[in-house]
Amino acid sequence: MARHAVVVGGGIGGLGAAIGLHRVGWQVTVLERAPELIAIGAGISLWPNAQRALTALGVAARIEPQHGGGLLDWRGRRLARWNADAYVRRHGLPLGAIHRANLIDALRSALPSDCLKTGVEVTSVEPDGVVHHASGSLEADLVVAADGINSPIRQSLYPSARVTYSGGAAFRGVARLPTTPQLSTTWAAGTEIGVLPLPDDQVYWWVSEARPAGIRHDDVREYLATKYASWHAPIPQLIAATKEILLHDTHHLATPLPTYVRGHVALLGDAAHAMPPFLGQGGCQALEDAVVLASAAATESTVDNALRRYDAERRPRSQHVARASIKAGASGPLLRNPVAVTLRAGLTRLLPATITTRVGSGISRWQPPVLTPAQPHTP
Repeated sequence: MARHAVVVGGGIGGLGAAIGLHRVGWQVTVLERAPELIAIGAGISLWPNAQRALTALGVAARIEPQHGGGLLDWRGRRLARWNADAYVRRHGLPLGAIHRANLIDALRSALPSDCLKTGVEVTSVEPDGVVHHASGSLEADLVVAADGINSPIRQSLYPSARVTYSGGAAFRGVARLPTTPQLSTTWAAGTEIGVLPLPDDQVYWWVSEARPAGIRHDDVREYLATKYASWHAPIPQLIAATKEILLHDTHHLATPLPTYVRGHVALLGDAAHAMPPFLGQGGCQALEDAVVLASAAATESTVDNALRRYDAERRPRSQHVARASIKAGASGPLLRNPVAVTLRAGLTRLLPATITTRVGSGISRWQPPVLTPAQPHTP
């Protein structure tokens, strides 16, 4: 009889874990509290490590490779050129991007429809694998807690774990322009603006501002249009062309967890290692989690052994990436000192393209395990 996994949460990490476990022969049930599986968000960058994870999971998604671009100041003056060919040589694949809704659709399509149960509110999870919800309970050999940054399951297992403000707010949107711009990142004091082409001539853009938490605006578009009216194209044009602009304060897990597993429960994605968005690795690391968990579940004879391996492989790496994300924010959008900002721009102009191309390669060159059918298990 196939072992049974219950995945709590139908986001990128939860669906990825369900796909991987199903692929290696497990029976899988995904419990999602929302009445419908609708992706909330705009675009998402997929580094080569995430693209390899999707390939290992057998997920086919339309990903837009990035061709050229650069790092700019607010006037549009180039600070550094981004060489797409050199990036591929160093990282193995091009940087990619996709609309979050399309990624969720691709993940959902890779699962049998009867795996996904929406409108199910999980009330508690026991370490032995019993999942309680409003209508009853389920028994599982493995519970995957992929219930997000404010994970109730994590809080029940680690009451002292807390989420903290990352120091910045993020505005995000998707638009179309007469001419699709190239990838770009623009730096100024306390601000970073990114432009990332998506499939179907769409453009994902974001504005990250260093500021206190909780600030809101009567008219988000008017606020951005006024503040960035004199910035270089296509920033004002993208703001004007966007139908819906999202605004969220950014948060991360304040203290790294001592383990990602408890009994037969595995924390995954933001529930395990919520990180600030300054490297664009949150979803990428969740997909890595999914592949490694599925591989361990397939090749280890017991769930206990599988979870020990999952924790040993994923916790050091994902916590390293989380620390790198915090550092990237401190030297990027959260940097506000005018002298430091000027010095950053000058040093960036001096860096050769070979150096800038290497940035992040230690993260992006990750190779996934091959997913094979599960081995017979020990009761």
